[in-house]
Amino acid sequence: MPWPMNMPKGTYHLRRKEKAIDDLAEIQEILAKEMFMTIAMCRDNEPYLVSLNYSYDSAGNVLYFHCSREGKKNDFLAANDHVYGQILDDRGYVQGECDYDYRSVHFQGNAEEVSDAVEKKRALEMMIDKLESDSGRLRGRLLDSDSLSQVGVFRIDVKEFVGKKRVK
Repeated sequence: MPWPMNMPKGTYHLRRKEKAIDDLAEIQEILAKEMFMTIAMCRDNEPYLVSLNYSYDSAGNVLYFHCSREGKKNDFLAANDHVYGQILDDRGYVQGECDYDYRSVHFQGNAEEVSDAVEKKRALEMMIDKLESDSGRLRGRLLDSDSLSQVGVFRIDVKEFVGKKRVK
């Protein structure tokens, strides 16, 4: 089925252009800062949505996440590798305006399990460095060959980022 769901590419656009984030540096800042992304997957017309921690590699324009070597995510991605996702910078409710301040980055791409040991280790190093204040201590324990063989890592090759915000 074509993406998005029987609609030609370019059919949808940001209706409120003043909310667009057009600055790539701002989009990359959101990707670097936030801790969680939510990705949507579909298999046999059944949707699945999951929030995960991640790392972003700007050089390759890819997102990485780790998971078990088997399970629901793996089964869905094996059936259909196309994902749509969001990373949200929640700036909070604005009292008296019945509104929220936020920045969000939406993306679409294809997810593939990383089999190359060097890329897998690098992706996990980026995640550990992003999440841990003392990443050096954990690297040795979590990145030995036994640990690497037991964890799954997926790479999302991003086709498009779209940024949107409401910040006053």
